Amino acid sequence: MTAYFQKELEKIKKMILSLGAMVEERVHMAVKAIILKDIEIARKIIKTDYEIDDMEVEVEEECLKILALHQPVAVDLRFLIAVMKINNDLERVADEAVNIAQRVEHIAQRQAFDFAFDYSLMAEKASSMLKKSLDALVTLDLDLAFKVCILDDEVDTIKNNAYDLTKQAIHERPEHAGYFINLLLISRHLERIADHATNIAEEVIYLIEGEIIRHGKF
Repeated sequence: MTAYFQKELEKIKKMILSLGAMVEERVHMAVKAIILKDIEIARKIIKTDYEIDDMEVEVEEECLKILALHQPVAVDLRFLIAVMKINNDLERVADEAVNIAQRVEHIAQRQAFDFAFDYSLMAEKASSMLKKSLDALVTLDLDLAFKVCILDDEVDTIKNNAYDLTKQAIHERPEHAGYFINLLLISRHLERIADHATNIAEEVIYLIEGEIIRHGKF
């Protein structure tokens, strides 16, 4: 491996970690917007989404350039493949933060109702999964990556509970169905963030072990 090639790989690693930090910030903002029903935070997430999109394209272009110029093999090839997939998942996480922000916009402009479901635990778990998956990438921590995959089931359970409670609320107050559906969609977007965090963890496992474990193969 040439010194130049190593430098290019390090550059890509810094870029994907920088993108990860940006996406983490958007998720934290989305969680805060949910809890506070803060329309200004929601609009800021929506307005700045282009920053994530631009960075995602830049990372992909750098990876493709290295693949074309250096034709890497073995662990270096696995690294680039993993980065390209993680890059896509991070962009999708940011999209889910935007989706949450759009839901908060609708909710914040309408009369609030008492609702039994608290999204804070689900939001905390999804955020934690994203952080852990990125930490696993930084440290190449196999155990931490596997922990993220296991946590996904917990978020799914909370989402299912949210569905049941929302269905009951719509049945009791059908005139406010639109409001409750927006709340339900928030749980769906949080669950998708957890799914993408799991995808990132799976790519870290692939990077370390050279083994694809998607579709529950772990």
